[in-house]
Amino acid sequence: MEISKYYHNVRNRTRFLCDPLEIEDFVVQPIVDVSPLKWHLGHTTWFFETFVLVPYLPGYQLFNEKYPYLFNSYYISAGDRWARANRGQLTRPTVKEIFEYRAFVNKAMNDLFEKIYLTEEIIRRIEMGCHHEQQHQELFLYDIKRILGDNPLFPEYKEISRVIHSGNRKSGWLNVEEGIYEVGCEGTGFYFDNEGGFHKVFLHEYEIEADLVTNREYLDFIESGGYSNHVFWLSEAWDWLNQNEIKAPRYWYQEDGKEWKNYTLGGFEPINWVNPVAHISYYEADAFARWKGYRLPTEYEWEVACGKFSKEIPQNANFLESNFFRPIQTGTYDFFGNLWEWTSSPYTAYPFFKMADGTLGEYNGKFMVNQIVLRGGSFATSKSHIRRTYRNFFHPHLRWLFSGIRLARHK
Repeated sequence: MEISKYYHNVRNRTRFLCDPLEIEDFVVQPIVDVSPLKWHLGHTTWFFETFVLVPYLPGYQLFNEKYPYLFNSYYISAGDRWARANRGQLTRPTVKEIFEYRAFVNKAMNDLFEKIYLTEEIIRRIEMGCHHEQQHQELFLYDIKRILGDNPLFPEYKEISRVIHSGNRKSGWLNVEEGIYEVGCEGTGFYFDNEGGFHKVFLHEYEIEADLVTNREYLDFIESGGYSNHVFWLSEAWDWLNQNEIKAPRYWYQEDGKEWKNYTLGGFEPINWVNPVAHISYYEADAFARWKGYRLPTEYEWEVACGKFSKEIPQNANFLESNFFRPIQTGTYDFFGNLWEWTSSPYTAYPFFKMADGTLGEYNGKFMVNQIVLRGGSFATSKSHIRRTYRNFFHPHLRWLFSGIRLARHK
């Protein structure tokens, strides 16, 4: 796709995600993990301004000289920044001013597309900025669901269908033979630095479940006392469970033993038991796997199985462009879209990993500690953003992301 078209498609998608919201929705920060929505809009705009326009568009002047301080996230090389935990304290700049900032930068980017010869480095940075904004589109939906989902009124983000069923669930196990396999990325297409380091791994024969764990299967875990039996839980997970009084997935509610309901982006509703279970921490995914007598796949096992059974992204995979805004039964193996899948692999560097030079080298490498890899994308991931080799990563206790479970076992 032509880079200018890609840029505008991504920026317009972000604007589309804003359409259902009220002004008040943009300014809330309930916890440190959740950024105000207007901050996402400012930060993704700052990225293009800082890494593309300032160095490459002659005569470009910052929209506001103080915005880099407000909208820098973690790029130490790019200068000082406002503390993450304090983003919700700022009523100014206003939401209106942030949209003016986005329009200003969009206009400047058009000038760049029309007047500047786009070198490989400039194209690489614009492409990086687009993928970066697609990551924030997903975070945007995590955060608005967290903001609205903790509201006792349970307001809907937007009206979405409650019954979406595009295929019957795959069942059973997929077998992968013992062997030496190639993993990671190489070549000329876009990929993040943490996917680089193309290398070989040896895998024993194993089986991986043909689909994601459903709400019904997870309810069985709850009703069997899974949350009260320490045998299934890692020690750190057991402490987390009890300290936070966790008894069910995030957004699940049951009053006085009555019907289970959950909060969705479409509002508060009865749980659809055939759909994949969502908002599961790594701790819960691991405990569920132990309860079933299985385990979570390693990220290498996941990638190899995906390459064998889902070489191409299915046409009906559930991505952001599908506008379902929830996990569904797709009738595919669901390696792509629907929910990010926890693996058992710690987020560390591949062999031959090389951090990029300059400020953009801070993008992924410095987070390679105390986090777990997830694979596959979710219903909030753009189709153009995902690959079999894509390595997402989060801390093991987090649940506000769109995460689910796929099981594995030794043959």
